[in-house]
Amino acid sequence: MRLDVADLRLFLCIVDAGSITRGASDANLSLASASERLRNIEVDADVPLLRRHPRGIATTEAGEALAHHARLILRQQALLRGELAAFAAGERGTLHLYANTSALTSFLPSRLAPWLAERPGLHVELKERASNEIVRAIGAGLAEAGIVSDAVEAAGLRLEPVAKDHLVLIAPPGHPVVRLGCARLADLLGEAFVGMSPGSALQDHLDEHARSAGRPLQLRIRMKTFEGLCEMVAQGVGLGIVPQGIALRYRRRYGYQVLTLDEEWARRRLCLCFRDWDTLAPPMQSLLACLSGRRPAGLRAQTRPS
Repeated sequence: MRLDVADLRLFLCIVDAGSITRGASDANLSLASASERLRNIEVDADVPLLRRHPRGIATTEAGEALAHHARLILRQQALLRGELAAFAAGERGTLHLYANTSALTSFLPSRLAPWLAERPGLHVELKERASNEIVRAIGAGLAEAGIVSDAVEAAGLRLEPVAKDHLVLIAPPGHPVVRLGCARLADLLGEAFVGMSPGSALQDHLDEHARSAGRPLQLRIRMKTFEGLCEMVAQGVGLGIVPQGIALRYRRRYGYQVLTLDEEWARRRLCLCFRDWDTLAPPMQSLLACLSGRRPAGLRAQTRPS
């Protein structure tokens, strides 16, 4: 059968009205046009669909079947139209947001929850990546946006600061450095450290500043996760440097001490990272605006020298 939606709608109008004349009027068609289309529907179906009598029409068994399926099809069409309209309005769909570990643990939950609760049709898939990996993905067009540390190089992309992400020193209980309350990296270079795995943006950042201060860090072991690093420090393996949110999250579990790291470069920030605001999908714009507390207009470009 070659019936289209307009044919189905006309047929239902006639069935519901019980009259071809009233049905044609309800479908905003002339009687002649409606009658011609009805004949074509019955020819195409190759079976009588209506019984005509002086007081109007009645459906045959085949006509009842067509009316039943026509209602289902039109209902599905209405649902589809509404669902597509919701996608267009940014009320449905799945957003892929990349974030570093610090953002996932200490920043996103409280900011993301109210926004997501107000949009039951939207889903957010969070992808945990290191800041440098997120920048590469956005730069290559593989991701729309992410949350990164401002310590990472992001040439050609936009950054919008949204939260503090200071680095702190963590030390085993009873370690001599605990008495200082705060410390500078240059004074710690003779101490043993627990570090992150090679390729970690944070570890590269720390190694660079240690070399600038006079010598490389003495890393006894490298861990793949912040939690693993924190546990090693608590067991007395060495000192560690981690984002403050991470340090506070695991402090009660592992019982290490947290000290201020008295370095300008340790006063980092978490930033939204994307290429161009106007090319972001409307739902992503809404999400980023929520995370930043405002629409990110007039954002600064990343200008750190490479």
